[in-house]
Amino acid sequence: MMRQVKGKTPRRPPPKKPLSNQKDPVGVYCRVRPLDFEDEECCIEVISSTTIQLHAPEGFKTNRNGEYKETQYSFKKVFGVSVSQRELFEHVAKPLVDDLIHGKNGLLFTYGVTGSGKTFTMTGSPGQGGLLPRSLDMIFNSIGSFQAKRYVFKTDDKNGMDVQSEVDALLERQRRENSLSAPKTLSSRQKLDPEIADMIMQEEAFKAEGVDEDCSYSIFVSYIEIYNNYIYDLLEETQEDAIKPKWNGGGTPVRQNTEFIPPQSKILREDQNHNMYVAGCMEVEIKSAEEAFQVFWRGQKKRKVANTRLNRESSRSHSVFIIKLAQAPLDADGDNVLQDKNQVTVSQLCLVDLAGSERTGRTGAEGTRIREAGNINQSLLNLRTCIEILRENQMCGTNKMVPYRDSKITHLFKNYFDGEGRVRMVVCVNPNAGDYEETLLVMRFAEMTQEVEVARPADRPICGFTPGRRYRNQAFKEELSRKLEERGGPIDRDVPSVINHLVHSLPPLPSCELTDPHDDITLPRLIEALQNRHRVRQMMIEDYNKAANMMKSMLQELDNNLISRDNFIQEQNGKLTEKYKIIQNNKAEIERLEKKNKMQEHKIDILQKTAKIYEDDKRSLQQELETRDQRLQRELSEKRRMEQRMHGVVSDTQLKWEKECERRVNAMQLEMQNKLWVKDEKLKQLKAIVTESKTPGRPDPPLRQTKPQAKSQPQSQSQPQPQSQSQQPSREERLPTKRSASPSPLPTTTPVRPLHRRSRSAGGEKWVDHKPTSSMDLGTVLQPVIPNAIQVSAPSEKALSKCDKYVLTHQEIASDGEIQTKLIKGDVIKTRGGGQAVQFTDIETLKQELATVPSRKRKSSEGAPANGDQKDGAWTDVETRCAVAVEMKAGSNMGPGYEHHGITKRRKP
Repeated sequence: MMRQVKGKTPRRPPPKKPLSNQKDPVGVYCRVRPLDFEDEECCIEVISSTTIQLHAPEGFKTNRNGEYKETQYSFKKVFGVSVSQRELFEHVAKPLVDDLIHGKNGLLFTYGVTGSGKTFTMTGSPGQGGLLPRSLDMIFNSIGSFQAKRYVFKTDDKNGMDVQSEVDALLERQRRENSLSAPKTLSSRQKLDPEIADMIMQEEAFKAEGVDEDCSYSIFVSYIEIYNNYIYDLLEETQEDAIKPKWNGGGTPVRQNTEFIPPQSKILREDQNHNMYVAGCMEVEIKSAEEAFQVFWRGQKKRKVANTRLNRESSRSHSVFIIKLAQAPLDADGDNVLQDKNQVTVSQLCLVDLAGSERTGRTGAEGTRIREAGNINQSLLNLRTCIEILRENQMCGTNKMVPYRDSKITHLFKNYFDGEGRVRMVVCVNPNAGDYEETLLVMRFAEMTQEVEVARPADRPICGFTPGRRYRNQAFKEELSRKLEERGGPIDRDVPSVINHLVHSLPPLPSCELTDPHDDITLPRLIEALQNRHRVRQMMIEDYNKAANMMKSMLQELDNNLISRDNFIQEQNGKLTEKYKIIQNNKAEIERLEKKNKMQEHKIDILQKTAKIYEDDKRSLQQELETRDQRLQRELSEKRRMEQRMHGVVSDTQLKWEKECERRVNAMQLEMQNKLWVKDEKLKQLKAIVTESKTPGRPDPPLRQTKPQAKSQPQSQSQPQPQSQSQQPSREERLPTKRSASPSPLPTTTPVRPLHRRSRSAGGEKWVDHKPTSSMDLGTVLQPVIPNAIQVSAPSEKALSKCDKYVLTHQEIASDGEIQTKLIKGDVIKTRGGGQAVQFTDIETLKQELATVPSRKRKSSEGAPANGDQKDGAWTDVETRCAVAVEMKAGSNMGPGYEHHGITKRRKP
């Protein structure tokens, strides 16, 4: 059993490569429109036929030094404000129409800022037709007598063209005429729309040269617009406003036949030759310029326009008018179109009116207009990007991918930049100073576009048939009709009349009535008459053959003469073409040299001016340098004098301060010696007092035991205070505490019950007393007491919901090593979610201070009882005794244990 072979997908043919290796740069032309008002400020000046200059308007500074910068831009040709539409067409579009008729493609588009005259340049107005109507008029003026009958050429909906016989075309015409109830035909110019009537004067008409007379032609047009990066067909009968389609109550498009169906966006496809085309776009076959105007204007009325601040009828979409010319050679007889699809040549000319770039701030656009302006600017930016990458690939030899697919307008025309076809651009500018910045960007893009090269289109292949077939066939028919007129009448009669005339020219037949079966006269007479007629017919045939042979020999002789003349003419044309190419090259070289010469002269002038400025600057700088040198020398001499003077002053000041410092040091040493001597004397007296207090037989005073121990500090005699153990808050506002009187240093003092003071927070408010479990009991007398409080070791939502105040007891080690207690207070507030939060308001600090150990008291020598019930006045503390210094002379034998008279402490002089 044989396994069935699986079919394979056919391999896609490679992309079409340009047949010609020669390339031409993109032709860029500039047209300057006139100002709306004569008093407006102008920023553009036409210097020559190929150069314009931009002046920055007042208030617009382009250099850092504040000077105005003037820039020049060169084009293939510059058209001023006074140029006519006819002159513009002759230089820009006429060569493209010639290429179209000779089977070559072309692309022409207008580019510029909104309101710069692009639509007027492309369309025109009555009496001033633009590039598009003049192109149509020139096409039909050139091929009008060579057009094929309608439907001989037929599109195949795949960007191709089929050819059918005249019989099939006649049947299709009848079928379509019968299907249309009221066919639309144009009989004269009077039936045209008044807005496009008489757009071209008869004296301004053009006609192409070198039209192939042995071909049959047919024109097809289509009109599309690219709106918001969507493609719409302007020639569809159901095409309406795509911005606001009709909708039903449910918010969905209505699909019934009685309502409007929103137009669907067309898609781009690629044919078998890798050419891009709009699938499903209507292509209308036209037979006259008037009919073409009518079709164009029907689609022009459906194009999206809007009123903006800069333009009353601003185009909101890119419009593309495609003229497709189908041509095929005639057969060998020169009567009918050759029935071979491969011999059909299709060329097209695309006329593109780009929407103008705009800034929404200047146009005052809102809503839909902003979205339209954004899409327009984005598509133009993609066009600039593609042109820039193409230029980079061609100049630098890189192979970067050109982003044609980012925009419909670039994707549609990628074949013109990658394949064959002449590309031209008309840059329209508005000299108004308000458009200076946008015009500057347009000029830069145009300058970059001129550096892109496109492959030159190849010539159409020559058919193998003998040229001049159409006219030779017509001449043969005319000569035949003349001969027939000489023989028997005009050729334009119908066939029965010609036959009757030939019958009457023959000998008449005798009477053929037979009355007797044995009649031997009638039949021989009839036979003789028929033989005479046959003889005459043979003579006529011989004469006709002779005339035909003579005519053929004459035609052959004429053909030979024509062929020889055609060969001679072709040779001469070849020579003329070579001479013309040489002349064109010389002209181009001359123009280049003239341009280079002008640029060099301009550079020389600039360099001379710059050199003069530099010389002036050099002289002024030299003078300034000499002046500064003199000033510097004076300053240096002055500085040396100042240094000498300051050196003397510094020396004097240094000597003076050395003496003053020595004096101060001596004084300070003397003062410190006196202080040390005084301290030594005090220590000696203190030692004597301590030694005296330790005499045997005197009891020591009882000591009060405290938890922390500290050294006793001497107190001033004027302010004696008892020392005790206590805690003192650091702020004036304190929590309520239980206070007690300080214990007396004497054992006979009775403690007094302290009075309780009501705290400020002991009112009707409830407190949450938060004491952590890690807190230590210091065992002091004074402790904070908070009545009406809930004591917790950790705060809870239940406890906080019942109280208004909150206090936290926090213990930490102070800088002196003792325990310091902080009371952190706050208010309990309710949150929106139903919970409680604490807002802290105050912090109180309770610091523990250590009381000094009670010093030993010495019993007074006068009237002191011997028992232990002494009074306070019988004891004198160390601090009181040390308030009076005892001065002893050096080397004295008086010890601290001896009684002596006190000498008042010597004061500092």
